[in-house]
Amino acid sequence: MTDFVLTPKIPYNFHLSAAIFSGGDPAIRTYSNGTFTQALLIGGQPFRVRLGRDAGSARLNLSVFPDPADTGVGDPTVRDAVISLFNIYDDLIPFYRTVGEDLVMSRLVRDLEGLKVPTTATVFEALVDSIIEQQISLPVAHTLQTRLIKETGTEIEDGNSLYYCYPTPNVLAATPPALFRRCGMTARKGEYIREISAAIVSGDLDVEAFRNYPDTEEIIDEMVRIRGIGKWTAELTVLRGIHKLDAFPADDVALRRIIAGFYRNGDRIDAGEAREIAKQWGSYKGLAAFYLEIADHLGIGT
Repeated sequence: MTDFVLTPKIPYNFHLSAAIFSGGDPAIRTYSNGTFTQALLIGGQPFRVRLGRDAGSARLNLSVFPDPADTGVGDPTVRDAVISLFNIYDDLIPFYRTVGEDLVMSRLVRDLEGLKVPTTATVFEALVDSIIEQQISLPVAHTLQTRLIKETGTEIEDGNSLYYCYPTPNVLAATPPALFRRCGMTARKGEYIREISAAIVSGDLDVEAFRNYPDTEEIIDEMVRIRGIGKWTAELTVLRGIHKLDAFPADDVALRRIIAGFYRNGDRIDAGEAREIAKQWGSYKGLAAFYLEIADHLGIGT
């Protein structure tokens, strides 16, 4: 095991930033008792990482198993992979200034100061997760995602316990339709995931290259050309997997419910009204939406 000390850009609140992972499966990814743990494939090698706040300071303690030096993966590669999960170097001050005149958001900023948006380890992971979440509730989707990871993910043993990394395109391209169905997915979703995975393996599709696109709408336009990917799925993927904080999934029913609760006294709103409200958040629409979701998740400001 190797230990690192990370120093986030202030303001930063690790507990708030990791809270979204509370209740996750400990064999995959979870946040409990002040510590975040996840099994990750980094440089093609499985690792188990533990991240927690250094008592009495803003620093974070990161432990990695096994020692990266024993696997041929360098320390910087592993450290940077974990840093990117939590985006600890993001500067929140411009966002806080942008939403300063929004009474609702400025109140949430005070309650959630230091909250930063996490990012999936790969764009592929965000894309597959978003496909699974299409037209079903988030708790159900999480159950299906957990089943798929445990059925197909790379295993790593730490002590007497097994942990599971997110499956790669190579694995999911070769996963039989019956396994997707056994995990609880529709045949159509299984097809989408298999086709996208196969296209990545063959080199016909490079979803990681979307990170290099400067314009969010251009990425979304490219993604919706992929079979099985609509605008909502693309927007979620861009926000979660590429860290484009202007991406705003206005068609998300749960997000609209939350926005309505904070801005319209709970009256139902459509996607157009959600986008109108979001205009005041400028290029931080996705980040503001995340603040609203975490506030709803933690029962803050309601």
